[in-house]
This record gives sequence, structure tokens and C-alpha cells, in this order.
Amino acid sequence: QVQLVESGGGLVQAGGSLRLSCAASGRAFSNYAMGWFRQAPGKERDFVAAIDWSGGRTFYADSVKGRFTISRDNAKNTVYLQMSSLKPEDTAVYFCARWVNTFSTTFTTRYNVKDNYNIWGPGTQVTVSS
Repeated sequence: QVQLVESGGGLVQAGGSLRLSCAASGRAFSNYAMGWFRQAPGKERDFVAAIDWSGGRTFYADSVKGRFTISRDNAKNTVYLQMSSLKPEDTAVYFCARWVNTFSTTFTTRYNVKDNYNIWGPGTQVTVSS
């Protein structure tokens, strides 16, 4: 059974930085695209960033482009989200998720659709104070 566990969340002042990590158990981590989503209180879970299985292609929501960087280390079964220039509106629970199948040909066009991810971590809270 594959499990994902996020870490690295916390309280930070506006303009600060945090790096989130998502550690995956199980085999074949390097065969799957991965994504980060976030959910603020009372709101939908929204796409933040995604990365293909090799790490060669990355995608971002417009709201975080230029401030966040997604990366992965397949040798460590871990995906990261480096967040810089944080804003109060970035406050949310952040979730990592695994794409539904391996080496997907639809990933590059549907990376922001949460229904295409079928394994999720429990989330980590990020709070940005003004």
C-alpha cells in the first residue's frame, strides 16, 4: 500500500520561505507524476504544482508561478515544494498526491485536475502571517 506523508509546514511571515517535502512509501515512485494541491478553510482543493515522473516537466498555477518550485528526488522517493515570497493568501493545508497511472500520456494536459490523482497524503498546514 503506497502512502504519502507531507512535512515542512508551519507559520511564516509574509515574504518568507518554506520547503515542503512529501515522502512516498512503496515501489515505482519514479514511474508516477506527482502534484501539490492546497485547500484553504471553506474553499475547494486547488492545484498548485505538478511534476512528471522524470522531473523534466513542471507545471504551476498562475498564482504561484515564479514563487514556488516543485522538484523530486526519485532516489529518495520524495517530492518537494519550495515556496518563496509567501503571501497571506498562500495560507492553506497543502497536500501531495500521486497521479493515477504510470508514464501517463494525458498528464501534460490534465495535470491540474485533482480527480486524476488517486493517492493523497494527510496534508501539512502552512500559515502565512501579514
